[in-house]
Amino acid sequence: MIDHSEDPNPDRPEPVKPGEEPFTVTGSTSPDAVAEKLLQGNYVLIGDKFSSGLKFLSELKKQVFGGADKKDFLAYREKRSQYHLASNRLLVPIRQNKIDLEKAPGIGWLKKLYPDIDDFLLPFPQVQGLNSSWQWYQKGIKYPVLENKLYPYYGTYFPTRFDHLYLFDYWLKKYAGSKSTALDIGTGCGVLAFKLLDRGFETVYATDINQNAITSVRDDAKRVGVEDRLKAWQSDLFQRIRQKTDLIVFNPPWLPGQKETGGLDTAIYYKPILFERFFDEARHHINDDGRIVFLFSNVARITEIEQEHPVESELSKNSRYIKVKLIKRKADRPSSKTKRRDNREGEYVELWELKLV
Repeated sequence: MIDHSEDPNPDRPEPVKPGEEPFTVTGSTSPDAVAEKLLQGNYVLIGDKFSSGLKFLSELKKQVFGGADKKDFLAYREKRSQYHLASNRLLVPIRQNKIDLEKAPGIGWLKKLYPDIDDFLLPFPQVQGLNSSWQWYQKGIKYPVLENKLYPYYGTYFPTRFDHLYLFDYWLKKYAGSKSTALDIGTGCGVLAFKLLDRGFETVYATDINQNAITSVRDDAKRVGVEDRLKAWQSDLFQRIRQKTDLIVFNPPWLPGQKETGGLDTAIYYKPILFERFFDEARHHINDDGRIVFLFSNVARITEIEQEHPVESELSKNSRYIKVKLIKRKADRPSSKTKRRDNREGEYVELWELKLV
């Protein structure tokens, strides 16, 4: 079902090569001065303790966000972008697959992802991300809709809110169609793909544009002994799909991107043509009596950054699909595991079931 051409190597945070020698700072350096240099576009290298980096980022965050109103979604996103650019100029030395700072955490990803480099610099926030990811990878994540834990590989999106998972499980319990094959587009950590197997699908194909997600799903499939039933491949939507299937599941990003996105942001922010491409391509990969399940949220509407709904727009403008069912679930408050705290009162998640005309 999949074009078996060679997959690319997993992504990793790219080492930084400043054009000139970065300013070296220590815990005794004024946090105000460090934040100012970062905001002015200078690279700064931490020279003593890992905790110094935490102190400098804390001060930078205060200067950037100040009293910013998190309910002003667009303005707050701009602040996040400014902080992202400045914070990634704060550098950490890496030597022989370890952080070369006092009292730094041990991060297994440094050995797994950088076997070819001995001495380099990484942005402090990227190192924090590697550390956090390594903790999740070691202990795993137990989802309420799955029997087995998942162990997301570095750079793999995994949900920290479960409303859409409950909604999908509710729909899947009542699904009475063929369970020969299913296709999970944009699989992320694979939670929906594994759920499809739990509910009796014989073979599930999972694709994602992010190769790290594919590595993650493949590893977890081997861990629980279902690698013969769950096949994961790197693909931009249906780019490498060659056959038709009984069910297509798509849980896309729920927010429009304001600029070019990369990394994990591609799992959160969508490009303008994403949905047009999906609906145009999906019809060539679904059996005549098959179904498409599209999971979405009204978050873009309630935050007033986008009023057009991708499924409503598709159904009103084209004659390719018919709505079979629409079910909704009120979203719970954000998990303590996510840093997002924007105003989402009144949010609900949706499951659209579609079929070909």
